[in-house]
Amino acid sequence: MSQRHTIRVPAPLRSHPSGPHIRLELSLRSEVGAISPFVDTLMHLIRKCKWVAGNEEDIEIALREALANAVIHGNHEDPGKQVYVGCRGGTDEVSIVVRDEGQGFDPDNVPDPTASENIKSANGRGIYLMKTLMDEVRFERGGTVVYMRKSRREAITLRKL
Repeated sequence: MSQRHTIRVPAPLRSHPSGPHIRLELSLRSEVGAISPFVDTLMHLIRKCKWVAGNEEDIEIALREALANAVIHGNHEDPGKQVYVGCRGGTDEVSIVVRDEGQGFDPDNVPDPTASENIKSANGRGIYLMKTLMDEVRFERGGTVVYMRKSRREAITLRKL
């Protein structure tokens, strides 16, 4: 089982209203074993660029959850299908779009994993984690696309008056 990632960089480094940014378009096969190497590679870039220093763990967990949902629930682990990932990083935020080739779902019908009747359920925590860890999460195209954004958060120092 070889690991192959397709990386296309439409615009290597361009000026953006908030400063320079990098856009990547990537894809991976719908195999659970492809998720970790893919995330490790993308997170290496995000950490090296220091786009959202201090928030990388949140992004990594949300990305792993989004990819697992796309591979397992969206594409049903069909290695003939792809999961497409777009990533844009800049001086103050990272935006990630994950798209699968599945039939989609209604995100409003996903049970609340914090409800007492769902606490022991083995499923249903991925979307909750993504929404908790990222600044923005939204589903489009009938649930086949998830958009996530995380902004840099600077520590606020309170002065004693």
